[in-house]
Amino acid sequence: HPHIHTAVPTGGLALLLAVLLWAPWWALHGAPLTELSGDQDFQLFLQRNLEFTRKIRGDVAALQRLVCDTLQLCKEDELLLVRQDLDIAQAPLEQCHKRTFQAETCFSQIRAGLCVYHGSLATIRALLPGHAGLVDTLQLDMANLSSNIQQQMEDLGLATVTYPTENQDPVPTFSSQFHHQVGGFFILANFQRFLETAYRALRHLASL
Repeated sequence: HPHIHTAVPTGGLALLLAVLLWAPWWALHGAPLTELSGDQDFQLFLQRNLEFTRKIRGDVAALQRLVCDTLQLCKEDELLLVRQDLDIAQAPLEQCHKRTFQAETCFSQIRAGLCVYHGSLATIRALLPGHAGLVDTLQLDMANLSSNIQQQMEDLGLATVTYPTENQDPVPTFSSQFHHQVGGFFILANFQRFLETAYRALRHLASL
């Protein structure tokens, strides 16, 4: 591909990046996409887990509304200054939207991220003790999604990396109750963005 040397105004650059990030993903590691896209089981897996991911996103959105209603923490831009002082879990998903998209590394990153957020949801349980049941359901769904992906990778003969079921990172500790609340807010916001990317990756594979 020829390199683009012209100066691009900022808006144009953002657009260019968006186009590059979501350009067609060319190859699945180890199997041509056409071969996989016709695979009934793989299509079934994608449809089922798109539903699952949608449900998880709904649960996270419900927790975000509770944090907004209960703690009056609703707008991300108002909290960005506080955020700089906090060590908040974030899981990378760049393998799921690069031009060199590979199902193997994308699925592995989704599973690793689910493991990270699974652990950090303990922060939310502590903030919303009256809604522990919702957090439990969410964690159960996340564990199921992760094992579905692992199972599918094994079925496709893709290398799987097994992440420990218990999150190795300790639950973040915050210096004050307010930091704890803001930390919880950002864990949910980051997790929601993570899920959106994972959803787009699954949806893209389903549309091939």
